Amino acid sequence: MTKRLNVPVECVVDARNTTGESPLWSAREAALYWVDIPDGRIYRWRPATGEQQTWRLPAAVGSIGLRERGGLVVAMRTGFHLFDTESEALTFLCNPEPDIPTNRLNDGKVSPEGRFWAGTMDERPEKQPVGSLYRLDVDHRCTRMAGDVKVSNGLAWSPDGCTMYHSDSRGGAIFRYAYDPETGSLGKREVFVQFQPDWGRPDGGATDEDGCLWSCGVSGGRINRFNPSGALIEYVEMPITHPTMPCFGGIDGRTMYVTSLRENLTDAELARTPQAGSVFMLELDVAGAAAALYKG
Repeated sequence: MTKRLNVPVECVVDARNTTGESPLWSAREAALYWVDIPDGRIYRWRPATGEQQTWRLPAAVGSIGLRERGGLVVAMRTGFHLFDTESEALTFLCNPEPDIPTNRLNDGKVSPEGRFWAGTMDERPEKQPVGSLYRLDVDHRCTRMAGDVKVSNGLAWSPDGCTMYHSDSRGGAIFRYAYDPETGSLGKREVFVQFQPDWGRPDGGATDEDGCLWSCGVSGGRINRFNPSGALIEYVEMPITHPTMPCFGGIDGRTMYVTSLRENLTDAELARTPQAGSVFMLELDVAGAAAALYKG
């Protein structure tokens, strides 16, 4: 039976981003990172002090990952890059789709063993399944690993690192693959969950220590928690209609941070939810894994 979780949800950064995405908790900095995709901005916020820093990059930023050596790996409209947050140097690595100008890189995440994964999406209003999923290895080689999605999203891994989740936000499904951490190879794609209309659309995801997947239901105003079998067991109602991605963080890994968007919302929707596009926080009874670090 599906249960509604009655936990307080607090707006902790009134950012009002156009499209806030890709939240990451940096344990070594005790800080939260996230991006505003179309504005090309990367944010860092330290809850203990309230200090906030912003970097503006020259193109849309779909997602980021923390690097083992410091700084970030970045999936931008122009391809994969490394970004040094101290010197602000941006180093181009590769563009996986230079021949598809209507696509851009979107959701991305570092796998538990240290590779960076990110997928592409069709930016046209009438989206077609022309997006793909790419793996960026530690030597910066880029490999296409899956395709046939409209909006690649929702990357997450099971606690043992042997299952990868991946969603198509406009296709309405979350997929599951067997994952080999040693080689970074994928098994056959299976449908893990086919979303129902009142759940929203499957956006960003994160897994907890029980092996459950938390998936933002963008347009549904909720976060859905699925057990390892794909059953919806719990959900949290959000104070905004378009949560985009969750991540676990905080001292004990039980704090969930959630980004959101205000892009394309009507004036009436914004009047009802003026903090759309901000960052929210909720405390849970279950912990999630710390963000993995890209070893490239």
